[in-house]
Amino acid sequence: MNTSPSAGTPRQAPHKLWRGLRQTLKQDAVGGMLLLAATVLALIVANSAAAPLYEKLRNFTFGPEALHLNLSLGTWAADGLLAIFFFVVGLELKEEFVVGKLRNPRTAVVPVVAAMGGVAVPALFFTLVALNAGGDAMRGWAIPAATDIAFAIAVIAVVGRFLPPALRTFLLTLAVVDDLLAISIIAIFYTEGVAVLPLLLALIPLVLFALAVRRGVRAWWILVPLGVVVWALVHSSGIHATVAGVLLGFVVPVVATAKARVPAGKDADGVQLYDGMAAHFADRWSIPSSVVAVPIFAFFAAGVSVGGLSGLGSALSSPVALGIIVGLVLGKPLGITGTTFLLTRLPKISIDPSLRWPDILGMSFVAGIGFTVSLLVGELAFDPGSPSHEYVKVGVLAGSLTAALIGALLLSVRNKKYRAQAPAQ
Repeated sequence: MNTSPSAGTPRQAPHKLWRGLRQTLKQDAVGGMLLLAATVLALIVANSAAAPLYEKLRNFTFGPEALHLNLSLGTWAADGLLAIFFFVVGLELKEEFVVGKLRNPRTAVVPVVAAMGGVAVPALFFTLVALNAGGDAMRGWAIPAATDIAFAIAVIAVVGRFLPPALRTFLLTLAVVDDLLAISIIAIFYTEGVAVLPLLLALIPLVLFALAVRRGVRAWWILVPLGVVVWALVHSSGIHATVAGVLLGFVVPVVATAKARVPAGKDADGVQLYDGMAAHFADRWSIPSSVVAVPIFAFFAAGVSVGGLSGLGSALSSPVALGIIVGLVLGKPLGITGTTFLLTRLPKISIDPSLRWPDILGMSFVAGIGFTVSLLVGELAFDPGSPSHEYVKVGVLAGSLTAALIGALLLSVRNKKYRAQAPAQ
């Protein structure tokens, strides 16, 4: 009988292989590459001979009509799968607010107020461009107001390995507040009415979820159904369903307690260490979020047909598309960077010490990636089949792509600088 150490290697190899694969998949850059690959694939398919099949797949509907959940596959991806991403974002943000860099109100207020500037200035720029256009053009004023969190984080992950972690936290906070503001705008200006009863009913499973995690419950068969019910009720209320993901993330406790804690190994003295529930869930859901949910969402959201060179030229000359492009490419960086600069002129308010103004500028261009919520506002602002409805898609695509390229270029330059300063490993 072979009892040498090497005899146990084959049995341990699968475990080690999975552990290594899991660590790789958890990296932001991997999720970012999958997201960008899905986006490119969607654009290619949507502008090829396979476009009718793509549209048929994206518009295929299923789900219980009685619960107002007979949704298209594209909507399931945007409202359903993306809620998983927002859940992880909510967990990460709460950790930052409770034990991270944002626990200091003077630090946290900067990205929050910057988000407000990043919503107001692009809307103003669109209004100035479309003011004399006539017709229904002005209905699109809020289209360039939103930042697409998933795409923005992906760009930073791909080009900014050596950038200060505080920049990602700044962008994450800004983008969440930005999207919440955009969703509020949708509810106030683009929704005929919010159903109050489903919204109130959503509080019941939300409270039960909060009580369960505070008591240390980790069983998926308890927590997942409660989360799904919260999501379904928020969706039925008329509010963007991804808000449910943020709310669920925010109610998870961060600090480990006697009841709500997860073993996390032992220190050098043999003392047992514990993680809080937020860190545990963020670790467990990060891979499904970045590797499955977000790329599938991107594949169905990014498939925009530009209609060839003639269609592209016609769309880009319209006030609607121009207003969106100006808002995303110029309004976003000016609103975010300008607001941040003015706010930090106040006593005792400053950006994180690890950040420099070129970092903020590059990040603010990346925040000009509107995409998901921008397309959603466009769907609500203009009637399907109208010229303006098609111009929105081209404007959002062109504006988001331009902002992404400028932001990626600026941040890649900064990344090289930080890499040169990093200690040799």
